[in-house]
Amino acid sequence: MDLVTALAIPILISTIWLFTANLSRTSHPSFVNKKICLLIAHPDDEAMFFSPTLLALTAPELGNHLKILCLSNGNADGHGQVREKELMASAELLGLRSREDVLVLDSPNFVDGMDTKWDKEKVAEVLRQAFSPPSQPKKTSGDDAPTATIDTLVTFDRYGVSSHPNHIALYHGAKSWLNGLMKGRQGWRCPVELHTLTSVSILRKYLSFLDASMTMLLGFLSGMKASGRQDKGEGQRQALFVNDMLQWRQGQKAMTSAHKSQMIWFRWGWITFGRYMVVNDLKRERI
Repeated sequence: MDLVTALAIPILISTIWLFTANLSRTSHPSFVNKKICLLIAHPDDEAMFFSPTLLALTAPELGNHLKILCLSNGNADGHGQVREKELMASAELLGLRSREDVLVLDSPNFVDGMDTKWDKEKVAEVLRQAFSPPSQPKKTSGDDAPTATIDTLVTFDRYGVSSHPNHIALYHGAKSWLNGLMKGRQGWRCPVELHTLTSVSILRKYLSFLDASMTMLLGFLSGMKASGRQDKGEGQRQALFVNDMLQWRQGQKAMTSAHKSQMIWFRWGWITFGRYMVVNDLKRERI
């Protein structure tokens, strides 16, 4: 390999990365002036999986107000109080307005652990208490429009990205809450959009920014396929967020500076090569 080629390769890679990051910023016009909640299972989920989403949606020019609801304090190793504080610090690094926009639960219903399955109805009840207006009776007429105190809910998909049962429970709990909100209200539009983080294969998980182009291509093909269906809105159901190099480093900082208790050896590999540190593609779920 000659010197010109050796110099051209990193320049080309950096150019593709920056182009993809800039292009993705024009792909989410629906996330403007919204009240958004990120629903996570453990402190560090927001940094390890959702930093591209948070850094994109907290941009001041979008006018969004974003909050984080974390259903456990990650006390599996007895560090729950430490991890709560780490989450607060991470959230600020990732663009949230203040630590008051982060709520962490410490409940026996949501014990952190790979061997612990959370009841989706208990997850749904937390969401109902948090975001269904208190004045709204549980049973209402179908003539009444459904209401909620947030516009958008973001969480894991049915596979939980890492197949963690706590992550998966969030998806099913969110669906249960919104399905209950819409029960008996045919003809009304759900007041909350549910967007879930797409799980990918183990190979793609470690492609870092190289997976951005593949994700864009797959999203384009999916949109083309959906455009031929009767539901024309189907083609607008995916949102793509790609961190540029500075944002990628900010996401890493949220782990290394805030979540210090979690920085064991394999997480260094994740924050270096993990595609979720660079790429988030969210699918809007049907309710």
